[in-house]
Amino acid sequence: MATIAVDPAEDGFTPLDSERLILRRLKPADADTIARLVGEWDIVKNLSDAPYPYPPGLAQRWIASTKRGIDERLDFALAVVPRASKTPIGAILLRQSQREPAVHGAPAKLPRGRSAEIGYWIGRDFWRRGYASEAVKRMLRFAFDELGVDRVWGAVLIENAASCRVLESAGFARIGEAEYDFPARGGMKRVFIHAFDRANLSLQPPKRSLLVSAVALVDADGRVLLARRPPGKPMAGLWEFPGGKVDAGETPERALIRELSEELGIDVSESCLAPFTFASHRYTDFHLLMPLYVCRVWKGTVTAREGQELTWVEPARLAGYPMPPADKPLVAMLRDFL
Repeated sequence: MATIAVDPAEDGFTPLDSERLILRRLKPADADTIARLVGEWDIVKNLSDAPYPYPPGLAQRWIASTKRGIDERLDFALAVVPRASKTPIGAILLRQSQREPAVHGAPAKLPRGRSAEIGYWIGRDFWRRGYASEAVKRMLRFAFDELGVDRVWGAVLIENAASCRVLESAGFARIGEAEYDFPARGGMKRVFIHAFDRANLSLQPPKRSLLVSAVALVDADGRVLLARRPPGKPMAGLWEFPGGKVDAGETPERALIRELSEELGIDVSESCLAPFTFASHRYTDFHLLMPLYVCRVWKGTVTAREGQELTWVEPARLAGYPMPPADKPLVAMLRDFL
């Protein structure tokens, strides 16, 4: 059986795309543009972590510091780039954290769980075109669908009405006030705290339901096959169990047999697919139902036929691979079973 091993710690980051924008890693070549845009008073006065005047070399150091956070999938500082250009017009940040600000006037009991802070800015020449709202909405989908956070929150200066409208248009609700340090303004300033909880997604029915069938292929050494979603597909760069969508008129087993033949070049008998468990997960745009099977016997050599990366993983190491939120609960169950 072919083995294409990739250390999960070396995974790259696939840019996030929306209708008009690409959200990608910041590059050293972006430094001059970032320094010019953020160095304007109308931008830096609204940022809680930037001094004024904006000193030479700070953009280069900041860009260099963003690599580790993305590699560890904890802090995502990304350039906001129009599709028709290679030059950033702003930046957006999503920082995962267990710490939230002390919010005055918030409900007594806030939802618990994993949270992330969002921040953003767009260069003055590109205001009033909806770019900030589009970038925030795309990052919000990334936070819930790919990182599996429970809540995203953001802090906005109380006089920054335009930025408040950006968050509110994306579905955030104002939950109270706090104080942040604004170096460019010389000290602590009052901010509004806005939050978007995963529970809010359930207030609207999903646009569609999707039935997907997946399988844990287990080799003679007890390792499980994972496939990495290739660039250009939703949730690109994440690892998952092989499988695919169940077409109309198909059973989950027949869909798996077809998908394994097309994607991996192996033949599987329906009798070799043992039902194991299932995932039921609400994404922002659809609800996923995914039965998971276990298979130990097949014919042929496992081969990546659709450009995906493949790796055989010992059950104890499965949790070290970034996966879609729907797959993650299956890992512990599969590890205990194997």
